[in-house]
Amino acid sequence: MNNTENYDLVVIGGGPAGLAAACEAKKNGVEKVLVLERDKEAGGILNQCIHNGFGLHYFKEELTGPEYAQKFVDLAKEYDVEIRLNSMVTNFTKEKIVHAISKDYGYQMIQAKAIILCMGCRERTRGAISIPGDRPSGVLTAGSAQMYVNMQGLMCGKKVVILGSGDIGLIMARRMALEGAEVLACVELMPYSNGLARNIVQCLNDYNIPLLLSHTVTKIIGQERLEKVIINKVDENRIPIKGTEIEIECDTLLLSIGLIPENEITREVGIELDSRTKGAFVFENMETSMDGVFACGNVCHVHDLVDFVTGESQKAGRSAAQYILSKDKKVENNFIELVNGEGIFYTVPQKIRVDNMENRLEVFFRVKSVEKNIIISVTDESGNKIKDFKKSHVAPAEMEKITLTKKQVESANGKIIISMVKGDEQ
Repeated sequence: MNNTENYDLVVIGGGPAGLAAACEAKKNGVEKVLVLERDKEAGGILNQCIHNGFGLHYFKEELTGPEYAQKFVDLAKEYDVEIRLNSMVTNFTKEKIVHAISKDYGYQMIQAKAIILCMGCRERTRGAISIPGDRPSGVLTAGSAQMYVNMQGLMCGKKVVILGSGDIGLIMARRMALEGAEVLACVELMPYSNGLARNIVQCLNDYNIPLLLSHTVTKIIGQERLEKVIINKVDENRIPIKGTEIEIECDTLLLSIGLIPENEITREVGIELDSRTKGAFVFENMETSMDGVFACGNVCHVHDLVDFVTGESQKAGRSAAQYILSKDKKVENNFIELVNGEGIFYTVPQKIRVDNMENRLEVFFRVKSVEKNIIISVTDESGNKIKDFKKSHVAPAEMEKITLTKKQVESANGKIIISMVKGDEQ
């Protein structure tokens, strides 16, 4: 007996990316859209982000995370998007059959015409960076602490050290201080912060929390509960310098040491992944290397702002709608590769099918170092200049964006190379 359900579009993940993509697909004519979300409510990580600062770009107003999420939950209801909660996707096939399990629906097999991957990302843990020392309680990720404090009303500790200056860590430094904890320091391995400049000011400076750059935790000490950490200064190769040890008594260590896109099922099905972003390689329309499967949001590459996640996900939703509704599904094998040159860590998209692109293409990228008054130079393999973009300030913590026209892309001879050129090199 065949119990397979049929949908036009299946969206895996009901966070901000999934909701935006599903609504946009509906808006563009897709009839049967299903969102599968493993949590008990839609909205994803935004539900525990009770601070404001969301929506400034997209909605032109300042919202909290739950308020931002609710706008898209309401929009999904308005568009009659079906959302199944507590539904965990275990895998999907090249034939676009999605396998999922849930308490309410049991084992589900869903045949889709197109799939959008919106699984978000997860935090790196202590094991990822192998901090030596004891294994007491009181060592947890900043996101876990955020969930305990904001959603369960539980305090994680009274004397806190933050390792890493990612945005979640900075925000939790302020949050713990507001709840009465003593936040002793924010310790960052790199010589620059990995969070947005506004969060450095609002979360550390405003609360007199010291930021120790070029430092790291080298030992964790404690029996049942964390008692102290040892931090060291590091050299230019990020190796701890002997003799620079600082002992800090604390009962809590929050880790804000990076985010990793959730791509286990992507990897299993054989979709090509980018070793730099840890997400799927995508074309100009957010389609992956697998025909009819799209990726957007933090599962594709980690974003700073949810507003940018929304814009990217809407593009994926429009593209999926075009794929589903198009009668002529010709596969375009001709593409231009977009590669990172000097000073650039990665670019998204990584490949452009010129015939398939719209009149303008937004290219997202991250730089490798903090710089002022530089040029983002776009050239082709032959060295021909396509366009220069002046930037007054760039930093690895802040994702950058440039826009190329179709005519500019068409003018490229071979690969398109994006590089950072410093003022004295011009």
